[in-house]
Amino acid sequence: MIQEKKMLTRHVGVSGMEKIDNYERDGGYIGLKKMIEKSPQDFVEEVKKSFLRGRGGAGFPTGFKWGFLPKEKNKPFYLVCNADEGEPGTFKDRVIMEHDPLLLIEGMTIAAYATRADLGFIYIRGEFKWIAEILERAIENARAANYLGKNILGKEFDFDILVMRGAGAYICGEETALIESLEGKRGTPRVRPPFPANAGLYGCPTIVNNVETFGCLPFIAKQGAGTFKLMGTFQAAGTKLYGISGHVNRPGVYEFPMGTNLKDMILYAAGGVRNGKKLKAAIPGGISAPILKADEIDIAMDFDSCIKANTMLGSGGIIVMDEDTSIPEVAEAAINFFVHESCGQCIPCREGLMKIQQLLKMLTSGKGKREDLDAILQISNNINGATLCPLGDAGALSIQAMINKFPEEFEALLN
Repeated sequence: MIQEKKMLTRHVGVSGMEKIDNYERDGGYIGLKKMIEKSPQDFVEEVKKSFLRGRGGAGFPTGFKWGFLPKEKNKPFYLVCNADEGEPGTFKDRVIMEHDPLLLIEGMTIAAYATRADLGFIYIRGEFKWIAEILERAIENARAANYLGKNILGKEFDFDILVMRGAGAYICGEETALIESLEGKRGTPRVRPPFPANAGLYGCPTIVNNVETFGCLPFIAKQGAGTFKLMGTFQAAGTKLYGISGHVNRPGVYEFPMGTNLKDMILYAAGGVRNGKKLKAAIPGGISAPILKADEIDIAMDFDSCIKANTMLGSGGIIVMDEDTSIPEVAEAAINFFVHESCGQCIPCREGLMKIQQLLKMLTSGKGKREDLDAILQISNNINGATLCPLGDAGALSIQAMINKFPEEFEALLN
């Protein structure tokens, strides 16, 4: 039997956590107070030692990402929280922001001290209006308590946070498209290099991290890297939020040590497949992650184990499908999403995904031929690695995996 380890979700269901007194009563801001007595570089090294990897999907080591910032500070440094949670099947970051907003704010303040950032932005999906209002109240409370603003905690450390609402564009979950949007431009990915750590927001050094990543920092600052590493795996320490949805008895957000077994999470945490049905497939990391068959889900949910299983941990959004699910219909719904959300900047993504969409529609309407199925796989191969951001790859790889894993269902549709 697996057991949750609640570090990021311990205040779910507790009201009033945007208030400083309530947050401090449960150990809030101890991490910031301890960390601010160190040098910024000392805490960067602590984060490196913690093996904290970015929770937005890419899994890049957080401390090493911070280390790419210039040593000399000739321009303002910016810190951006990516709260544009738009991956289908993903609903974890909103849990932190809604139920424990000061955890995110403390985490960002700790990161700002470590990275020498002058100003922070929380870029949140426009649909999360009520959560944006919670965050703004919490930020006001933090300012009033001198946890934000000038000379934080009496130190020569100035930092503040602004909440910026997006307009629901999935592409703005990609960090350079997010930066473009923050600057008031159309959200399209940038050519890299330069990377944001050297030339990001307004051409200045910028660090972009995910909500969940920032949420881990108060624990590391308070308990130390060694304690953080006691949870999770050697390659990826700490806990992870997993959002389980689909055909399960108990959908929801669960927090387990990184590397917890996917099969155990579905069977025990989520209560197994609903209505006594058999499990057919699961997508482990949001719709972008390649699908797994029922006999492939006995894997550890961490970045490296998922890659070895030819899928991705991604956002940790686990989508469970029962025996009655039509995989071609899932594929069509997925490609419709990716076509709608493509920014259109890269031809392989714009034209390739649209062509896959047309061919899948032919198949599901009973008008498809063998060459149409072959063409989908060929186009998918041509998209992979040919775009500025991972959206094209995600669309192509997810459809490719569904066809390769369940060929009989697609072949049954051929005319």
